[in-house]
Amino acid sequence: MKPTESANQSPGSRMRAAVHGRDIMPFIGTYDVLSAALAGRHFDALFISGFGFAASHYGLPDMGFITWSEIVYYVQRIRTVLPRHHILVDIDDGYCDPEVACHVVSILEASGASGVVLEDQKRPRRCGHFEGKQIMDLDEYLSKLKQVLATRRDLFVVARTDSSDLADIERRVLAFAEAGADAVLVDGLKSLDTVRQLSAKVKLPFCFNQIAGGKSPVCTLTELKQTGVKLVIYSTPCLFAAQPAIEDAMLALKKEDGSLAKSRIGVKECTQVLQENQARRQAPQISVREP
Repeated sequence: MKPTESANQSPGSRMRAAVHGRDIMPFIGTYDVLSAALAGRHFDALFISGFGFAASHYGLPDMGFITWSEIVYYVQRIRTVLPRHHILVDIDDGYCDPEVACHVVSILEASGASGVVLEDQKRPRRCGHFEGKQIMDLDEYLSKLKQVLATRRDLFVVARTDSSDLADIERRVLAFAEAGADAVLVDGLKSLDTVRQLSAKVKLPFCFNQIAGGKSPVCTLTELKQTGVKLVIYSTPCLFAAQPAIEDAMLALKKEDGSLAKSRIGVKECTQVLQENQARRQAPQISVREP
């Protein structure tokens, strides 16, 4: 734990200090508590991914099926076993009305969330790297964003736009900054030159979302840092890693006539992770590993 990340600070304040105190900060997307615990062994910043949650809990695309109460319970479970990690939460559009968005933000902050990402998509929503997204009028979104900012205490708020028109994107991110957001995110950008231009104009931490097979180019943290990016969201690495691993395990089970002799993980290895979680829950002062 770095000196700027005091144990007495709120999760939001600790995340804010970390973002401003580091050159660049990756947030690893998770889809359940076990994936969060495994990712948390290697990174101290996690992302509660709407894509991952919808896939894991519903087996459906990220199109607005998620309810705010499910996300709150999910964050509570992760915070219980990972008391010191930075937890950034995807809350879509705040689940419709500004009043609901403010209520969700209050409960998430009380539940230990470090930050939220609030987007300007209309419903029915779509994954940010898909076509067919509908965007709110800027004034409508700004009204919601300002109410959320007035409601939060220390929670870190990332304002996200899904606009695809460059002039409109610039207009929006500058307005987000003026409204008081802590960081800005433009989802689905296709060029690092655009990232560089926008990050230079917005005097706030700039966030970049990486998803395998998405619209944005595959980049290293070094490349992104050079373009002015401060936060990097990896939405789906745990989910996408689990899919082929499960497929391979099922194929192997068929091939080996039901034998588990070649399993890479056994009950002892899995239980070790669970016991680590239990130990942190019982002794939350235990510090986390840093990337």
